[in-house]
Amino acid sequence: MMKNVIKLDSLDNAPLQTVPFPYFKVEESIYPDYIQGIINSFPDIPDGGSYNVDDVVLDEPFKSLIESIDTPEFRRIICEKFDVQVMDLPMMITLRGYSRQKDGRIHTDSKTKVATILIYLNEKWEADTGKLRVLNNGHDMDDYVDEISPGPGTLLAFKVTDNCWHGYPAFEGKRQSIQINFLTSAAAGNKHRFFHRLSAKLKRLVSRRK
Repeated sequence: MMKNVIKLDSLDNAPLQTVPFPYFKVEESIYPDYIQGIINSFPDIPDGGSYNVDDVVLDEPFKSLIESIDTPEFRRIICEKFDVQVMDLPMMITLRGYSRQKDGRIHTDSKTKVATILIYLNEKWEADTGKLRVLNNGHDMDDYVDEISPGPGTLLAFKVTDNCWHGYPAFEGKRQSIQINFLTSAAAGNKHRFFHRLSAKLKRLVSRRK
């Protein structure tokens, strides 16, 4: 039987913030007994960019984390927190293992996404940069209402809105995370996965030529 490694009660009990857009965070979203093993078994992704979870090899206990995400209980929490209906929407999961200097720029998520959940899987975070900021606008990285350190099991979830501005001060180096998106349609999911897969193939091709 699959073991649930996510502390669903912590997600359930996390207070919902509504300014500047709906979001909530949980500093320790994974049970302590599993967190180190999950970090250790995070797929090796030395390049920048996002990788479809279906395109990488998953080992335990990281695989159990992915299975714990795609459950009715997890979906219910997102529905109730953000007053959205995601029980039957397609889910897309992507992984990032390395941050480039150009990453983290201020942006909002695509309108094909209903909600975004980020889970960070780094043993610790000592750098001053690389911390995700919940921003008031799309032009000032220093005008933020919250800052999330990408430590072991930190989770941030937000409803995708026209003003869901976020980003982080430039950081280059290992920065492991899972991004979960509930998408408006299967067609949107296929489009996102296609471009992530194409990007991964191009990066591997360039790497071989070096």
